[in-house]
Amino acid sequence: MAIVAASAFAVALLAIALEFGHRTKVALVGATVLVLVGALDVDTAIESVDWATLGLLVGMMIIVGLTEPTGVFSFLALHVARMSRGRPFRLIFLLALMTGVLSAFLDNLTAILLVVPISLQLSRLLAIPVVPLVLVQVMASNIGGTATLIGDPPNIMIGSHVEELSFLDFIVNLGPVAAVTLLTTTLLLYFFYRRSLATTPDAHERVASLDPRGELKRERLVPILAVLCGTIVGFFLHAPLHVEPVTVAMAGATVMLLVSGHDLEWALERVEWGTIFFFIGLFIMVGSLEEQGLVTKIADGFAGVTGGSRTAEALVVLWGAAAGSALVDNIPFTAAMIPVVDELQMDGFDDATWWALALGACFGGNATMIAAAANVAAVSALARSGTRISFLRFLVVGLPITLVSLVIATAYLLAFQL
Repeated sequence: MAIVAASAFAVALLAIALEFGHRTKVALVGATVLVLVGALDVDTAIESVDWATLGLLVGMMIIVGLTEPTGVFSFLALHVARMSRGRPFRLIFLLALMTGVLSAFLDNLTAILLVVPISLQLSRLLAIPVVPLVLVQVMASNIGGTATLIGDPPNIMIGSHVEELSFLDFIVNLGPVAAVTLLTTTLLLYFFYRRSLATTPDAHERVASLDPRGELKRERLVPILAVLCGTIVGFFLHAPLHVEPVTVAMAGATVMLLVSGHDLEWALERVEWGTIFFFIGLFIMVGSLEEQGLVTKIADGFAGVTGGSRTAEALVVLWGAAAGSALVDNIPFTAAMIPVVDELQMDGFDDATWWALALGACFGGNATMIAAAANVAAVSALARSGTRISFLRFLVVGLPITLVSLVIATAYLLAFQL
């Protein structure tokens, strides 16, 4: 039965990577097959699902979905565009900074969906290619999302699973390395694209014509923003208040429902239910690996390769997570790696290995077009606008950025965590 569980999981990952079917369908089919063949029973399957992760995701999706109609995100994006004055260097860095910050405190997929339309508008306004702008935003979203517990699905999964790690722990331990990486990689991207981003002398006037204030919808703006800010503050304080992150997210979503004035059905439509059910199928498949003892065997293999060295284990997890995320998708790979890291920690809790997993999974999400949900969303948005990015074109940019990011992460871990 262990061979069946491993084969089903491997086939599902391959199908997701090669886009043989929608990833949610693949995950649910894989989970159903494993339950039917007896790789795990129904009760174990239900216990395998990390409901805290799902609750955190649903809560944040509702909060962001109810905030978006106020126009505050479009206001912010257009204001940043005006601040650039049409100058490529300023534009690239301001777009990267805005996307990184939004990704850290909303999540990287949501940030991409909010900012890509602005890049399309700026491309037309400044008569410059849109692909460089969007790729800068994609790289910034995955790096910025690394900084917080809620910024990227791998971090959400790790933060929900590991009770010892708080929201503040993520920012203190991952925020600085994410900031340095964002600055470094954005500079590299600017030099790579600087010739294609040359603007005409009247670019400043065209950008100055943008009216960010016209995007704001004043009705219920103040109470909605108050709830959004209060939720973020709640994440910072959840550890001293002894409240779980999922509780903060769901409480914020509940209050947002009360003050927004939107119907419950409309609010629930803001939730990406396909993503939620993808996670459910994924957790069940990983649960079958645990049930069949495969996770323990993988962990033993890691320990054998590293000789039990704490430093070697963390670096293998870092680079292995990045490689796996690049080839498959950082969400399923993280789901598979979390129980492995658990097994590696049988001798005692070691946060450095968890930070290595988070950095590897999040930074590895920049390597290929399929490595992160934000990448797929950005490429799809470009395709709908009439611009297509090939797998190779993305790889030529994403792989070097990922390698530079991993070198920075390695140096950080060796200097401050190991």
